[in-house]
Amino acid sequence: GAFGCFERDRRAALWTAGALGRADAGGLNGIVVGERAPPLPAMSPAEVSRADLWATGVAPDGHPTRFVRGRLAALGAVTAADLAGRGDGEKVIVGGVVTHRQRPATAGGVVFVSLEDETGLMNVVVSPGCWQHHRRLAATAPALLVRGRLEHAEGALNIVAERIEALPVGGAATSRDFR
Repeated sequence: GAFGCFERDRRAALWTAGALGRADAGGLNGIVVGERAPPLPAMSPAEVSRADLWATGVAPDGHPTRFVRGRLAALGAVTAADLAGRGDGEKVIVGGVVTHRQRPATAGGVVFVSLEDETGLMNVVVSPGCWQHHRRLAATAPALLVRGRLEHAEGALNIVAERIEALPVGGAATSRDFR
């Protein structure tokens, strides 16, 4: 979106940038092949968000969960911002993009997953048994739908995971895992 002031369609601009990026790769100076984009459909807001995340790691025009919020709401999922209004021990469903997965050596096999939705961050605590049951998905999916129990502990809100599913949002940035 940085060159939006030039009034070029995002797909056409990406096409041209790609052609210009390859212009000196073994070709003749001053000759650019493929500079003019063919007629391409405009990118949807979700596609723009995915492209921004892929290119820069951020999506200034819309977090990926924004585009699936209707589906999440139909499942009864709450946002990160809404968790503070829920009671300790209450069952909740949350969905978000995975930003971190951590398994500290001192945590006895517990895995901590940070999820982000369009309203903020959520801490998910995954017991060794839950991790074992959902490990393939929980360790690789870029976004997750988590069903669990809300825990108010020492001023922090955690979701103790009971069930983990993939959340298809497309284009989520790569998480920082097990560092």
